[in-house]
Amino acid sequence: MKFLGFEITRTNKTLMPVAENRGGWMNIVRESFPGAWQRNVEINQNLVTTFYAVFACMTLISRDISKLDVEVIKKDSENDIWTPVKRSPFVSLLAEPNQYQNHHQFWESWMLSKLMRGNTYVLKRRDASQRVAKLTVLDPNRVTPLVSESEEVFYQLQSDNLSNVHKEDVVPASEIIHDRWNTLYHPLIGLSPIYASGLAATMGLTIQNNATSFFNNRNIPGGILTTPNTIPDSTAQRLKDDWNLRSTGENQGKTMVLGDGLEFKAMAVTATDAQMLEQLRATAEWVCTAFHVPPYKIGIGNPLNNNVQSLNLEYYAQALQSLIEDAETCLSLGLGMKPNQLAVQFCLDGLLRMDTVSQIASIKDAIGAGVMSPNEGRAKLDLPPVKGGESPMAQQQMFSLEALAERDQNKPFAKPEPPKEPPAAAPGNDEEDDTDAEPTEDDKQRHLALAAKGWFNVVHP
Repeated sequence: MKFLGFEITRTNKTLMPVAENRGGWMNIVRESFPGAWQRNVEINQNLVTTFYAVFACMTLISRDISKLDVEVIKKDSENDIWTPVKRSPFVSLLAEPNQYQNHHQFWESWMLSKLMRGNTYVLKRRDASQRVAKLTVLDPNRVTPLVSESEEVFYQLQSDNLSNVHKEDVVPASEIIHDRWNTLYHPLIGLSPIYASGLAATMGLTIQNNATSFFNNRNIPGGILTTPNTIPDSTAQRLKDDWNLRSTGENQGKTMVLGDGLEFKAMAVTATDAQMLEQLRATAEWVCTAFHVPPYKIGIGNPLNNNVQSLNLEYYAQALQSLIEDAETCLSLGLGMKPNQLAVQFCLDGLLRMDTVSQIASIKDAIGAGVMSPNEGRAKLDLPPVKGGESPMAQQQMFSLEALAERDQNKPFAKPEPPKEPPAAAPGNDEEDDTDAEPTEDDKQRHLALAAKGWFNVVHP
């Protein structure tokens, strides 16, 4: 049979789903820690995402990754370096993964699924030539990993019109890109950071709810009605109901008339209530710890320094690097790219962008050291290339070590020897007198030629 244009061979072997008691997001909802159900402590997966720290961490990470450009790179066998590919079916696929998402929305869905459930399932939809034409992020609640007796992995998909899955079916692992992390209990089941921060988020929500109720009462805590007289229980209940009716809701702040010696005594605010903000901040910091996000990134506390580059590097190394590299590897292998030839890569320039002064200083140093050409530096600042700036440059006084070694062999710093003095001339012979010297044969021939022209007569002995 065919599923989404892919030929699937049915097998009679038993396919077993991953056991729930070995971990996974389902256990988070049912029991967050041993004995939680006996103590009536339950973590609602969807409810804890409404806690501001959980929401801030997930949206911060997913949006920061989704705003990065994704490119296909190939390895140059001659220079052994990776260069971007401008035209390729993979480039078009990454630019428009499916018909209802652009590449920013696609990567945001990818990361949110992994952050919330610990697993991202991406269905590959092929064209007539069996080439991957579209990528769809599936609802993790509608996907179940299966393992056969021969250790083959399959995925059971439930009906989902948006993903073009119209009936429950089983597809092989070759048609699913499965990105997972924190596989503490099973290699096919990832765990969300909510697994570790669920209790802190629940505690934070409880504090927020109590604070809301507290401030709805206009910061007026509960109190007691006292009287020196003895009153029956029925009268006490009537006075209590009447007090609550006339002093709560819209009647707050109105004047009350007490009789029969009744006196209202307000309960003092406890130290626990006074430290509500400190406790709320502590729960948010615990959530940030589980997501590996520096607290100052979501508005808790202040960073240790004001260097934008170092702060971004810290955030990248702690919270983003593993997610980015996992996604690059999963997508490269899932699209069938040959290792050491083609790969998918996120461009980190937008994420690690530093302040203008530091950026220009860094580019200047790179150009001055001959590492980067002027046009490459201008591209970092979104400036067009200029003529003559294609090649890296170096100053003229720069020499290689080999040239310096050859120079040293010639002893360039040795003192030069003094010039030798010419020999002294003999006394009385300051100048040689060649007037009586015997003419040579060449002189004779030259003189004869001049005499033939009538210039003078030459007589030779």
